[in-house]
Formats: sequence, structure tokens, C-alpha cells
Amino acid sequence: MKMCKVLGNIVATIKTQSHHGLKLMVVQSVDTKGETYSDPFIAVDCAQAGVGDIVLVVEEGGSAREVMKRPEGAVDAVIVGIIDDLNK
Repeated sequence: MKMCKVLGNIVATIKTQSHHGLKLMVVQSVDTKGETYSDPFIAVDCAQAGVGDIVLVVEEGGSAREVMKRPEGAVDAVIVGIIDDLNK
């Protein structure tokens, strides 16, 4: 599990069957001070996150699919929680 900042939404008019009804977000890893590092990636939002939120992301396919209860899904990362505050 890692902390990430939500950078934006993904809009897709055509999705695979396993992605129908899912909200996709662009996220980027952050350190304990909230500073971003690494490349941004796409995660499925299961926590109703918004742009600018610091979130917890499960980035392992099997665990991500388990959280979503979609074992057939083509998902690698899932937002599972929103962090209210970082003690910097």
C-alpha cells in the first residue's frame, strides 16, 4: 500500500467490460511530507476521492481485484481510502 495524491480524472467513452461503472483517477506517489515522486499512474477509485486528495492505494493486482470484488477485472491499482491529515 502506498500514499498518493490524486491529480485528475480519466474519462473513457469505451472501456473493457470489467471497467464499466468504475471511476478512474490519475494518481502520483507522495512521501510522508506530501511531496510527489515517481511517475503518475491510473487507479480505480473505491473511496470517492477528489482531485487534490491524499489517498491510500493498493497497487497489487490480486489484492486490488479482491477489494473491488471483481476477480475477472483487469485492475492493478485501487484507491481504498482518503487520508485526512499528514503530520509533517
